Amino acid sequence: MKKKAIMIGAGLANMAAAVYLIQEGKWSGSNITFYALDKHGANDGSAANEASEEYWNQNHPMENTKGFIARGGRMLNYRTYVDLMDLLSRIPSVTESGMSAEEDTRDFDSKHRTYDKARLLEGGIGIVDGHKLGLNNMDRILLSRLVMMPDNQEEKLDNVTIAEYFKDDPHMFQTNFWYMWETTFAFRVQSSAQELRRYMHQMIYEFTQIEHLVGVNRTRYNQYESIMLPLIKYLQKQGCKFVMNRRVTDFEFKDTPMQDEITVTALKMENTEIGKEEKVEVDNQTAVFFTNGSITDSATLGDFNTPAPENMDYGAASSLWKKACEHFYNLGSPDKFFNDRNDSEWVSFTLTTKDHTLLNEITRITTQVPGNALNSFISTSPITPLGQKDVNMSIVVHHQPHFTTQKHNETVIWGYFLYPRRKGEFIDKQYIKMTGKEMLQELIGQLSKVDPGPHNIKDLEDKILASVINCIPCYMPYASALFNNRAKSDRPEIIPKHSTNLAFTGEFVEQPYQMIFTEESAVRSGEVAAFHFAGVPMSKLVSTPRYDKDPKTLMKATKRMFS
Repeated sequence: MKKKAIMIGAGLANMAAAVYLIQEGKWSGSNITFYALDKHGANDGSAANEASEEYWNQNHPMENTKGFIARGGRMLNYRTYVDLMDLLSRIPSVTESGMSAEEDTRDFDSKHRTYDKARLLEGGIGIVDGHKLGLNNMDRILLSRLVMMPDNQEEKLDNVTIAEYFKDDPHMFQTNFWYMWETTFAFRVQSSAQELRRYMHQMIYEFTQIEHLVGVNRTRYNQYESIMLPLIKYLQKQGCKFVMNRRVTDFEFKDTPMQDEITVTALKMENTEIGKEEKVEVDNQTAVFFTNGSITDSATLGDFNTPAPENMDYGAASSLWKKACEHFYNLGSPDKFFNDRNDSEWVSFTLTTKDHTLLNEITRITTQVPGNALNSFISTSPITPLGQKDVNMSIVVHHQPHFTTQKHNETVIWGYFLYPRRKGEFIDKQYIKMTGKEMLQELIGQLSKVDPGPHNIKDLEDKILASVINCIPCYMPYASALFNNRAKSDRPEIIPKHSTNLAFTGEFVEQPYQMIFTEESAVRSGEVAAFHFAGVPMSKLVSTPRYDKDPKTLMKATKRMFS
C-alpha cells in the first residue's frame, strides 16, 4: 500500500483514480499531485480563445479567435459504461444544483433521447434505410465467428487487421452495417480485428439498433463541462494539487541486480511555460499513475481562413512511454500506435454560427431536431483503391446550447473526416489542407447532394457563410491510434509484472474484455490502479456486464443479421 500519488497527466483516467483513492482508499486529497499540460485530456470543449495554446499554430493570433472548439466527442452508453456512471455518481454537477454529475446526465438524456432517423445520407438517394444492413451469408458467418470467439482465443487475432479478417469477403465493406459501424466507432479497414471483436462482444445489443442509435446517451453540455469540470472542482475541493504546463520527459528507476524490478525514483520534466528543466523525487510511499498515450497529443488548430498545421511531434505521453520501454521489456510497443499516422489521423472541425440558418436546413433535410442524431454522408463516386463507395464525412448536430456560454442565437456543429488525405468532392483539396471555410463549403456541397427540398441548400450558401463566427479545423494525428493493428502484448498491463510503484492508466493499457476509445475503459484503468495501491479488494470493482453471454441478446442479434 502507498500513501501518496503522483499523476502524470490530468485526463479522465487519472482523475478517476484520484476520486477512488479519496473515497475508497480514504486518502487525503492533499497527498495527490497532478503534473500535466492540461486539465482535460481528450474530453475537451471551450470557447476558442480559451483553448490551450499548445494546440494552436505558434503564430496564430489567439486574441482574435472566436467561436467554440471541441476536438472531438465520444458517445456514452449507460448499459456498458458502468464504471463511468459510478464515477459520475460520486461527484456533484457544476451546472445543475443538487444533482450529481450522473443524475445531471441521466436527467438530460431522459428528456432528449437519441433516435436517428437519418443515420446515413447518400447523394442521389437522400436518407438511406439503415434497417437494411445489407449482409450476405459470408458476412454473417464471419461476424458470428467474432462474436462466438472465446476470450481465451482472442490472441488468434494478434496483428490481424479487419481487412485481413474479411480478406475473402470484400462485400462486408459495402454494407450499411459497415458504414454505420465505421462512423459510429471510427474503425477503418486497417484497424485491429481484435478490437472489432471486443466491440462486437461488449456492444452486441447495439447491433440490433444501430440504425437509430437509441443506445447512445449524451451529456447536457460538452464533455469538458459535464464530465471533466465536475471532476476538477471536486478534486480541487479535496485538496489535490494541479501543477500545469509540465511535460514529463523521463523516468529515473531504481537500479537493482536483476534489472527487472520497476520502481520509479524520480521524474524529469519541462516547465513549458518558462522552458526550464525540473526534477521531482519519488519516495517509497508514493505511487506513480502514468497515462501512457493520448489520442489528442500533437493536435493542432486552424481557423476559418487557415488550415490546421501538421505537428510532427511523436506525442508527449507516448514519448515518455517509449522512454520507459528503453528500460524494461514488458511495457508494450508504443510504435504500434504512434509511428504511422496513416493508420490513425483525423481532421475534425467545430463550426459556430450567429444564427440558425444552417441548423434549420439540416433539420429540414434530415427531418429531425438537433441532438437526436449522428449523420453520415456516403459518396456516390468511387474513392477507394478498389473503386468502392465509402463515407466522405460525418457530422454531429448537438442539442443546443452545447456550451454554457453559448448565446441563444448561436449554433455549434461538429464534424470529422476519417480519411483526411482524401480529396473533397466540392473543394479540390485534401481535407487535411482545407481551411475552416472550405470544410464548411464541402459540407454544404455534400448536403446539397441529398437535399430533398424544392430549394436546394446550395441556394443559401452565401447566407450560411455570412452567418459564420468561426469554423475551426483540428488535425489529430493519433485520433484512431487506439484501434491500430496490434497484438495483446503491445499494450502494458495496468500494473506491470515486478512494478512496485508504477501504474499505467488510460486507453493504451491492456484490460481483459474492455473495449477502448471509451470513457469506460479509461475510468476502469484508473479504478483498478487506485484499488491496487490503496489496498482496496478488487472484489469491490464495479461489475462489468457481459451481454455477449446473454442468450436473449444473442438471439436478437442473430435475427437482426438477416434484415
